[in-house]
Order: sequence, then C-alpha cells, then structure tokens
Amino acid sequence: MAAFRRFNRYFTRRIGVLDDHYLGQDRPLGEARLLFEIGDGVSLRELRGRLGLDAGYLSRMVKALDAQGMVRVGVPAHDNRLRRVELTPAGRAEVAEQNRRSDALVAGLLGGLTPAQRAELSGAMGSAERLLRLAGITVETVDGACPDARACLDAYAADIDARFPEGFDKAALVRPEEVTGDAGAFLVAYEERLPVGCGALRRLEPGVGEIRHLWVHAQARRLGLARRLLAELERAALARGLTVVRLDTHAVLSEAQAMYRACGYTEIPRYDDNVYAAHWFEKRL
Repeated sequence: MAAFRRFNRYFTRRIGVLDDHYLGQDRPLGEARLLFEIGDGVSLRELRGRLGLDAGYLSRMVKALDAQGMVRVGVPAHDNRLRRVELTPAGRAEVAEQNRRSDALVAGLLGGLTPAQRAELSGAMGSAERLLRLAGITVETVDGACPDARACLDAYAADIDARFPEGFDKAALVRPEEVTGDAGAFLVAYEERLPVGCGALRRLEPGVGEIRHLWVHAQARRLGLARRLLAELERAALARGLTVVRLDTHAVLSEAQAMYRACGYTEIPRYDDNVYAAHWFEKRL
C-alpha cells in the first residue's frame, strides 16, 4: 500500500495533476479529461458510469464548459429522457491542443531514458494497467434468469458458435433454475458496471458439481479474469458442500484446456453426453 501511494503521489505531481491550469491551459484536469471523454458526443448517463462521477459534480463541470463555449448539451431525437453533450468547434480545437501538449509532456519525460529503458517502462506500465483492471473488476453472484446473466450467455454462445466447426445450439445452455440458489450459482464479472465475463456452477450429484460456460469478453481477456472466475466458482462449490468439480471442453479450445490443467484439473473419462465435448476434467477441492 505504501509503494502504491508513493507512486501515485510522485506521478500525479510529475504530470501536473495538482495544477489548476493542467498542461498550461485555462482549466483543471477534471475539465480537461471531460473534454477528452466527450469525444464525438456522449450521453451524461454514460459519462457518469464511465468516469464514476457524482451527477451533481458532472453537471457543474458540463455547465462550466458550456459557458466557455467548449460544449453544447441537447436531447437526442430517439430518447428525450437522455441529455447528450457534444464538443463545439472550439472544444475540438481545445482537445487537439491538449493532445499536442500532452504528447510533448510525455516526450519530455521519456527523453532522459535509453530505448531499452523506455521499453522497460512501457512494459511495466502495461503490466500495471492489466493488474489494476483485474483488481477493479467485481464478481457477483446473480440470479440465473437476470438480464446480465442471459446477456453473458448469449455472448458466450455467439463466441463458441463462431469457433466450433459444427456451430453451437443455444439449447445446450444451462437453464436458470440449474444455477440459482441451492442448485448452483451464476457469477457475472463487472468492469465499470458493465458485464465482461461469467461462469456457472450446477450440482451433478451429492458432493459433485459441474462448472459450465466460463466466458470472458474479448476486451477483458489476457487480464487473468478467467482464472479468477474459475477460483470463485470453486469457492461457490465449497460453500454448497461440493468437494469435487468437473467440467468439459471442446477440442478446439486448447487455451481453455491448458488453463484447466494449470489450475489443478486432471483429465478423466467422459462423464456426460455433451455433444460438443472432447475433453473432460475433474478437480478435488
């Protein structure tokens, strides 16, 4: 924690976050970041969710930028419940200048490093971003029939339908009652309030459970989220008195097979009649 906070203090000071004229422009970082996020136009609702801002604080910043002639706020024709904010020509020019100054700041910071050191720093920042994203994702147990659960399963089905040579029939998905309450569990992973992954657990027989439909959105892959979901499903199994978990996987999903083996699963003989399965695994918890 001390190292994390020390880095935050150094970095925020070094890039000028504490200055109310960020990058030498006539506004603090909050307003400058808001201009960047507005981009080609966005609803205030989406901005609140994306940036995690209080509605009142966001409204005050938007009003300030509107008064400066940087943005305009309107109501889209397709939904009069929304308020949409867009950049004016002056706002777009301001963002372009902001980007130019930001690039210059970064170039100045990196100028004292060798190419090898810049590569090392870039790699370290990539690792930090990946791990911070994973840390910021929450995993929640939801009802198997809730909209987020079904949306994740629809996305999962579309993904594997594209990968399986024979396609995939959605009738093979678990039913909500199989993965809810005492019968099992359905987990959804959320990043910035949006579902980005899921996994299901259902009871096969006394003491034995089955993990199904472990899926991660393409934009959240290579973070380690699949392993985290797998571990959470194992904990859910133990909480329900299940000491053995099984799962199966398709022949083309070689990366999934490698992950299961790395997580302590051993291959076993066929235990079900899943027409899409070519490998069957088990783990004692």
